[in-house]
Amino acid sequence: MMEILPVFIRASLKYAGIAALALMVASCGSESDTQQSAQAQQKRATPVDTTVLKMETIELIEEMPGRTVAFREVDVRPQVNGIIQKRLFEEGALVEKDQPLYQIDAAVYQAALDAAKAELAREQANLNYAAKTRDRYKKLIKTQASSQQKYDNAVADFAQASAAVAAAKAQVDQAEINMNYTTVIAKISGKIGASEFNEGSLVTSSQTQTLTTVTQLDPIYVDVTQAGGRLIKIKQALDSGRLQGSDDGSIEVSLIMDATGEKYKHEGVVKFSDVTVNETTGSVRLRAMFPNPDHDLLPGMFVRGLVKQGTLAQAIAVPQKATMRRPDGSAFVYVVEDGKAVAKSVTIEQSQGNNWIVTEGLKDGAELIVDGLQRIGPGSDVAPQPLQTAEAEK
Repeated sequence: MMEILPVFIRASLKYAGIAALALMVASCGSESDTQQSAQAQQKRATPVDTTVLKMETIELIEEMPGRTVAFREVDVRPQVNGIIQKRLFEEGALVEKDQPLYQIDAAVYQAALDAAKAELAREQANLNYAAKTRDRYKKLIKTQASSQQKYDNAVADFAQASAAVAAAKAQVDQAEINMNYTTVIAKISGKIGASEFNEGSLVTSSQTQTLTTVTQLDPIYVDVTQAGGRLIKIKQALDSGRLQGSDDGSIEVSLIMDATGEKYKHEGVVKFSDVTVNETTGSVRLRAMFPNPDHDLLPGMFVRGLVKQGTLAQAIAVPQKATMRRPDGSAFVYVVEDGKAVAKSVTIEQSQGNNWIVTEGLKDGAELIVDGLQRIGPGSDVAPQPLQTAEAEK
């Protein structure tokens, strides 16, 4: 009996060990199944690149097509007839106001001036004689040594002589004006163009062709166009206080050179906007003025104006590539909430660079899905990866 008991105990211990081993294997198998299930669920989640949105105060800057326009441009034309004797400037040079440009033969006009002065001298002599005659008859009539009729005639002769002197003075003034017009001068300061007439050319005061053109380049105007509907919205936003303008009411503008894509080094200010909308394009012209000391801008150049239209509070800049459109044209984006993609309708104020400025539909700190949008839909499981990390891994 004593020998049988140890054998029974040994058998019990053996089976107990086998049971414990089975429990351990079962436990490991359960843990492995859980890990595999989690891994499988993770594999089902679509990897997407995301960025965290930040609500901030954004300055609205709208890009508008534009063209440069000369601040002032004057066509130079002759005001008297004659032969050009000299051209007094270099083509393409800078000229100053009142600088002589052409000299027209003045001989005829000098002779007319001399004749007008001689006529004035003659009429002044007649006036002096008439004055003395009037004064003499005035004394005689007091003593009744002369008739009233002769005195009246003397007074009339004096009046006629005075009028003749005034007319002669006007003729002298006209002759002097024509004489001065023989020297054609610049009416403004600026850059002068090519000369269409040279020495020996006959010019007339009635001709339509210009001698040359003087253009003032500093400052210079830039005309940009904005959609009429957009301009109305901006004004409404300013009136309601949703959009804050500058303290002094000015609208600043910067330029992008269309040919090179470079930014112009000087800032400009909008001077006025048209009061009518172009019927063909539905746009409104805004005219800005820019300093142009180095004459980098020339009239007729195409540029892009970046017009500052005010400051918008509580707005979010959303990458355009993260925004999609429904068939009705409404915009929406996907954000990550509890590991799933959730569609959010958004209200877009305008574009700015590669971003949309969104005023409604998103919250500060929202995790926006930027890449991987083709592989997801509403409610899809997603594995978000911050955009900076994703770019670093690429």
